[in-house]
Amino acid sequence: MTKSNKQSQEPLRIGRYANVLKDRWFKRTFGWAPAKRLMQLFLQELIPERTITEISFGPQEHINPIDQGKDVRLDVQCHDANENLFIVEVQLSEQSTFYERAVFNSSFVIQEQLPQGRSDWGFAPIYFIGVVNFSIHEDSDQVLYRYRLREIDSGEQMTDRIEYIFLEVPNCSKAFTPEASLLDNLCYVLGHISEMTDRPDSVEGEIFDLLFKSAEIVNFAPRERKEYIKDMTTERDLKNQLAFAEARGEAKGEAKGEARGEAIGAAKAKKETATNLLKMGMEPESISKATGLTIEDIQALRD
Repeated sequence: MTKSNKQSQEPLRIGRYANVLKDRWFKRTFGWAPAKRLMQLFLQELIPERTITEISFGPQEHINPIDQGKDVRLDVQCHDANENLFIVEVQLSEQSTFYERAVFNSSFVIQEQLPQGRSDWGFAPIYFIGVVNFSIHEDSDQVLYRYRLREIDSGEQMTDRIEYIFLEVPNCSKAFTPEASLLDNLCYVLGHISEMTDRPDSVEGEIFDLLFKSAEIVNFAPRERKEYIKDMTTERDLKNQLAFAEARGEAKGEAKGEARGEAIGAAKAKKETATNLLKMGMEPESISKATGLTIEDIQALRD
C-alpha cells in the first residue's frame, strides 16, 4: 500500500473552523441570506468609496443566448440598494487565464441588464471580485488590485461602470504586524482559518466576529457537517492522487531522461483525477477549481 493510499484511509481530522475558501463553503459563509451583513462589510473594505447597504443576492446561473455558447455559473452575485452589482468568484488553483475568465463572466451580467430594443446602454455599475488563493503578482505583499478601462497613454478613464478587483490571499505577509491593514489580516484568516483552534486576540472588528461565527463547524446543521466532511474527504483524496501521480510522472521522466516527464505525468494525473471526480458526481466547475483544468477539458473527459 502506498503512502498516499494509507493517508486516504486514515480518519479525516476536522478542526474547529471550516475551510471557507472551498466553493460551497464560501457561498455558505458569504453568499446567502444570513450572510448579508458579512458580505456588506467585505464589499465595503474592497470598495471603500462606495456606501454599500441592503445587500440582496441574485441568480448564479447565466444562460448564454448564443446557441452552443458557454453558460456561466457564478459563485456569488449580489446587488446593493443603489443597484451596484457585485460578482464574487473564488479560484483556489493557479490559473493563467483568470483575468480573461473575469471579463467573460462579467459580460453576462452586462447583457442581462439590457433588454432587446433598449438603446441607452444604461447598465448599473458592475464589480467583478476575484478571491484567488495564489499570487498573480509573485513576491508582492499587496493583497488588493483594482482595474478599470483606461486610455493607455493619458490614463483617461473610459467608463466607471465596470471594475475588476482581485484579492490575492497568499500575499498577506504583513498580517498581524503594525503595518497590516484589515485586508491583510482578513486574507490571512481566509487562507488559514481551517487550521486555527482559536480566534487570534489581535483580530478585532465586526467582520471577524461574523466570519469566525459563520465558519465554526459547531454552528453547522447536521446535514451541513456531513456534507462538509464528505467534501474535505474528497479534497484530501484528490490531493493524494495528484501528489502520487506527479511524483510518478517525475520519476518516469528522470528514468527516461525526458525533461518533460514531470509535466506530462502531472497533466495525465489531473485528467485521471477529473475523470474520477466526474464519476463521483462533482460539478465540472468545482473540478476545474480543484485541478486547474479548463471546463472544456473536463467536458471532453465526460464525452
